Amino acid sequence: MKIKNIFLIGAVAVTFTACKSLYGTYERPDVNTSGLVRDVVSTSDTLAVADTTSFGNLEWRSVFTDPQLQQLIETALQNNPDLLNAALNVQMAEAQLKASKLAFLPQFTFAPNGTIASWDGNSPTKTYQLPIQASWNVDLFGNLLSQKRSAQVALIATKDYQTVVKCNIISGVANMYYTLLMLDRQMELLDDMTTLTKDTWDLMQLQMNLGRARSTSVQSAEANYYSVQTQAVDMKRQIREVENSLSLLLGQPAQTIARGKLADQSLPSEFSTGIGIQLLANRADVHAAEMQLAQCFYGVETARSRFYPSLTISPSGVFTNSGGMGIVNPGKWLLSAVGSLVQPIFMRGQLTAGLRVAEAQYQQAYNTWQNAVLSAGSEVSNALVQYNSSDEKSRLEAHQIEVLEKNVADTKLLFSSSGSSYLEIITAQQALLNAQLSKVADDFAKMQAVVNLYQALGGGAK
Repeated sequence: MKIKNIFLIGAVAVTFTACKSLYGTYERPDVNTSGLVRDVVSTSDTLAVADTTSFGNLEWRSVFTDPQLQQLIETALQNNPDLLNAALNVQMAEAQLKASKLAFLPQFTFAPNGTIASWDGNSPTKTYQLPIQASWNVDLFGNLLSQKRSAQVALIATKDYQTVVKCNIISGVANMYYTLLMLDRQMELLDDMTTLTKDTWDLMQLQMNLGRARSTSVQSAEANYYSVQTQAVDMKRQIREVENSLSLLLGQPAQTIARGKLADQSLPSEFSTGIGIQLLANRADVHAAEMQLAQCFYGVETARSRFYPSLTISPSGVFTNSGGMGIVNPGKWLLSAVGSLVQPIFMRGQLTAGLRVAEAQYQQAYNTWQNAVLSAGSEVSNALVQYNSSDEKSRLEAHQIEVLEKNVADTKLLFSSSGSSYLEIITAQQALLNAQLSKVADDFAKMQAVVNLYQALGGGAK
């Protein structure tokens, strides 16, 4: 008798231990965040920043202050089909969560029926049944609970992806807007250079008429003029294509985009990016990857719960006038209740395979999450180094342009006094144009780096 009691106590203890495991909640595992962001100057050190109230927490209107750009972003957030679909995905996830919560309640069915029967031509007898049946799955081992928790984190992940889509749209609109400003400025430079090369062509023609230059100098100047015009035509095509792409992102037909000037833009220039764990808090895609990990955790819990018995209670009540051999009027209530306990014994390895698959999926989700964290750090590092290198190049190009502008003026004066050749003038003009276009591109790259950093840090405060 004592042996039986000891065995029973041991079985109960094992059962309660299993229940404790099955009712566990997700806790964030360790993840590698050391050295997440590289220093923009040092080739080996990492960026040691402890400020969590950083650029990554700025709301998008505080980053992108151009009123016309803000209006475009507002339009995109209202009309973009990807963002509209993301909102619908959230609604579907909310419905699934509601369904998983209702799974704890009994299920009721009502199936009334009636019968008319006549034996050997006798008067027909009428019987009826008004049954109400219920079925309640008692969640002894956390099967329904883990499914509900999985649905909860799935909803969070869906909202995260909605935030990712929003951040991508804001960044995409800003990038295309600044691209248009860059192209506009380069178009202005090409127009100025078109005027300058036309003046040079006219000068060569005048010098040839005076017998001071050959026809080859006129031909070279004319060819240089047409070369600049060709670049201008190509620039107009690029502007039209970017406008078309931006219109599509705005969810509207292709059209001209109202915009400001590149020189009037004001973007943050001091960045405090925050420590590694801050990326986990701000990056919606990183958080969504963790929520996928949590879903897989509860998937393992669900797979484990299937090894344990399931208890179903099925009460029913029937109001009927069918009383066996005779008819009872008025009808009477017939009440019953059935309880069933199902314990899996031999499932041909299906439950074990299901658990192993769930555990492998959890490990895959962990690897994906870890990679998402590292990718976030890499994107921040790239944005920071892009900003710093573009800023340095732009300052050097400003000095280069100053020298080349003087060189163009001096070579034209020397040519007028027969102190230089026409090739020096054309070469100086081409060098000046290339430097001007390059500086505008690097100024744009700085702005693009700010947009990329905004996106890499999670799209600002939510």
